[in-house]
Amino acid sequence: MATTTNVTTTYAGEFAGKYIGAALLSGNTLAQGGISIMPNVKFKSVIKRLDLASLTANASCDFTPTGTVTLDERILEPKELQVNLELCKSDFQDDWEAVQMGFSAFDNLPPLFSDFIIARVAEQVAQKTEQDIWSGSAGAGSFDGFSTLIAADAALPAGQEVAGTTVTAANVIDELGKIVDAVPNRLYGHEGLHIYVAQNIFRAYKRALGGFGASGLGANGFGGQGTNQDIDVLFFDGVKVFMANGLADDTAIASTKDNLYFGTGLISDHSLVKLLDMADLDGSKNVRMIMRYTAGVQYGFATDIVTYGITNSAN
Repeated sequence: MATTTNVTTTYAGEFAGKYIGAALLSGNTLAQGGISIMPNVKFKSVIKRLDLASLTANASCDFTPTGTVTLDERILEPKELQVNLELCKSDFQDDWEAVQMGFSAFDNLPPLFSDFIIARVAEQVAQKTEQDIWSGSAGAGSFDGFSTLIAADAALPAGQEVAGTTVTAANVIDELGKIVDAVPNRLYGHEGLHIYVAQNIFRAYKRALGGFGASGLGANGFGGQGTNQDIDVLFFDGVKVFMANGLADDTAIASTKDNLYFGTGLISDHSLVKLLDMADLDGSKNVRMIMRYTAGVQYGFATDIVTYGITNSAN
């Protein structure tokens, strides 16, 4: 049975030659290198963790071993996922592109539609991956994201679990300050430290930077431009603020880039879609679309993470 295709149209005259689709959430975490990417993971990848303690001692003439070395690991196991669609060419035969499909009984899927649907599938997968990276749970067609993993990890220090609230331009400065205050001293100042925030928090911070509020930013805001400004890179107290589109509203995670990992088989798999015309195989008028890929996330140390608005069930 072919994938359900709903065609609703008021077609009159010739097709304009363009397809449009609803705007998609940007998969910016991977596109902008927001976290570490581990490609070519065939099955599992081991993330080695080395912890050192009590290394120094008073000097003496003898060699006296000191300190503690703890070596353990975390496992990154990408999940196998797929997209399978089946379209019947008859759904398009009497509609927009009848002329473009030709007059033969052995029609081809409209070229412009083929290009559109292939690109659209790749974009949808990128959007779903972005959401799963941060907020996914291991149900059908998804994998556990960072929020899900850290919410069940008893190793997250209680002092690094910051209670959240509804974030607005009026309180975003105070709320981001709570996150920075919870960052361990050893991490503050680290070059790779980011505050990964939900889109609504990022918007609220930008608006607060426009001024006209009680956040101490002045009447005209950052750069004296009020809300008529576009700031590409935002920082808060010296820490980079990264808009993680996949995070749920009013949530955030602070950590270093090299502590957060995305694993997959091949990066190119996320934009590789195969289109098979079944006419030569079974005589049908169906076209199948196939995409297979693997994806998953893991972090190194829970102690190097601060959460905001994410309840830890293990603490």
